Amino acid sequence: MLSVYGTEKDHLIEHPAECSAATLVAAVWLDLVEPTDVEEANVEAALGIDIPTRGELAEIEASSRLYQEDGAAFMTANLIRRGDDDRPESSPVTFIIKGHQLVTIRYHHPQAFPVYVKQATKPQITAMTGWGVLISLIEAVVDRGADHLERVGAIVDETSKQVFDTSFLRPEKTLKRRKPKNLELLLGKVGEEGDFTSKMRESLVSIGRMAAFMQALLDQMKLTKDVKENKARLKVVQRDIISLSDHAGFLNGKISFLLDAVLGMISIEQNGIIKIFSIASVIFLPPTLVASLYGMNFTHMPELGWDYGYPLAIALMILSAVLPIYYFRRKGWL
Repeated sequence: MLSVYGTEKDHLIEHPAECSAATLVAAVWLDLVEPTDVEEANVEAALGIDIPTRGELAEIEASSRLYQEDGAAFMTANLIRRGDDDRPESSPVTFIIKGHQLVTIRYHHPQAFPVYVKQATKPQITAMTGWGVLISLIEAVVDRGADHLERVGAIVDETSKQVFDTSFLRPEKTLKRRKPKNLELLLGKVGEEGDFTSKMRESLVSIGRMAAFMQALLDQMKLTKDVKENKARLKVVQRDIISLSDHAGFLNGKISFLLDAVLGMISIEQNGIIKIFSIASVIFLPPTLVASLYGMNFTHMPELGWDYGYPLAIALMILSAVLPIYYFRRKGWL
């Protein structure tokens, strides 16, 4: 799908998808989303550039992601979004700057793009040129990344409260039955947020490299009012990226600690179960021994002739089971 945007009175306007070559040349922003071969060919013919293929977008070398060709600058960064199932999706997005025009090529739908389009249809105080739109898009992506990290932080805090909940230790809670924690669910939640944070850090690194490349391009331009404004905005974006990267690193450390805590609690729970089985086997071992003795089929067994031999054997088995329980309680093992 090809979306064509022009400018009118300091805001974006969207042109019909089926527009002329002249409209493509005059447009400020051409947004290619899962483009067809015909759409790619039309844009290439109008701008005189070679649009990279989907396979080329996935290459991670700096020379493949940040370069200049045919009078245009090609920049690729990994952008992240939460999918329909709330799982993280990371995919490369290419930004091409040539003259006053911006071209974006993407094969997924980061939420920052529709958010920016909605804002840009209202009058803007920034210059509505290709560079102005590009920096505004990067700002929207970084703002969206901050929102994502805030959400991760809230989920991690809530999960931490559930993992380290000690309310059952309060005196008023001792007589109530403790509800077991669903540690498998907590483990899955922690792992999912850890995966998202890792992808977010990867995305911020790629955006940071792209911002540094953009800064170098702006430094080569003649210092006009728009260029000066774009450089100032880009410096703010770079500071935000560094700040978010540090925060993502902090969250990653917190998630690692939480993951170790959940695994430790699972181990403690498993040890508790094994402890119960071990104690049960010790408790039932003496009664089993007594029952085995009196279950032997020997002719001469004095107790077989006693009037109270059977009740005595039963009492002996009960006593041999109760004594270990009493001993374990005295030791604090139960």
